[in-house]
Amino acid sequence: MMRFWLTGIVILLFLSSSNAQKFGYVDTEFITSKMPEYAKVQQQIDQNTKTWLNDVEKKKQELEKLEKEFKLEELLLTEDLKQQRLAAIQLKSKELKAFENQVFGPEGDLFKLKQTAYKSILDQISKAIEKVVRTKRLDFIFDKANDGLVLLYTNPIHDYSDYVLEELGVELDPNLAEKTKKEEAQEQKSPKKN
Repeated sequence: MMRFWLTGIVILLFLSSSNAQKFGYVDTEFITSKMPEYAKVQQQIDQNTKTWLNDVEKKKQELEKLEKEFKLEELLLTEDLKQQRLAAIQLKSKELKAFENQVFGPEGDLFKLKQTAYKSILDQISKAIEKVVRTKRLDFIFDKANDGLVLLYTNPIHDYSDYVLEELGVELDPNLAEKTKKEEAQEQKSPKKN
């Protein structure tokens, strides 16, 4: 929600500035839907995901089978055998969770597969956006495919981060601070135009 408000404020600030800046947007979902490479990559990812889901399902069935057998035989087992069976069930359960995390976790196999598979496509899109920005002389490009707008490109001349850090009293990199002082000194020396 905060990202949405910040994006809105940034857009309003740019629209209200006296400099005529050019904005544009793209829809990466639409773009990728038209790329044959993307369809092939998506098919590969879907195929691997289906295989992994089948493996998870098999492991779940094995665990359920052990649990059912234990419940059926529980009354007939000695205390040592009960503990052994419970330990085997817990081990299977841990193996299942570890496998699910290994494949579907935040840094899992699926994440890594998507990252490597989509990299070349995203690089192509990024290069195409850079060419469009140069030919159309745009200052900002947004992606409307995500919730809200995501900034894909900004012209570096519109980066005022150093000035904000200065206003906050945060020390800049010594090289940047020296450069900023020189720029300010030049601005004060040069006569202002009306």
